[in-house]
Amino acid sequence: PPPSRPPRPTAPRSAPQRYNGRSNKRRVFESRRRVKTIEVAAAIIRREGKILATERGYGEFAGGWEFPGGKLEQGEDGMTAVVREIREELDASVAVERLVCTVSYDYPTFHLVMHCYLCHVEAGQEMRLLEHAAARWLDADGLDSVDWLPADIAVVQAIRDQGILG
Repeated sequence: PPPSRPPRPTAPRSAPQRYNGRSNKRRVFESRRRVKTIEVAAAIIRREGKILATERGYGEFAGGWEFPGGKLEQGEDGMTAVVREIREELDASVAVERLVCTVSYDYPTFHLVMHCYLCHVEAGQEMRLLEHAAARWLDADGLDSVDWLPADIAVVQAIRDQGILG
């Protein structure tokens, strides 16, 4: 006969632990649920030693400041998306210089992946706000003068680290 194994020790069964009035089992399930990922492209528009910050005029983040841009469409790359979005939001044509950074940020209801491109408005173009409540041109000393949305704070740091404003 095969050798017998000693019985496995078992923990005494007890009621599930509670967390904020919920069972521990539900807490684990909630932490594993998938959140929607949103991929966007944002423009760091530079002009005469300043960058453009825009104030959201709608939605959950109305009143927060951000770099203009928006969601990538199916099959679209970031550079194409940022040119299209600036045309839609600011009625202007921009030239993309380079990718500055890609930020990943977890908001409570979604995960954001934001590709940020250094751009300039093409010669002879004027911008008009079509979707934003306000806009400001900020120099290096004024970067902290607006209330940036959480994901955009990392972009501001990349601007500083890379010396984009001198």
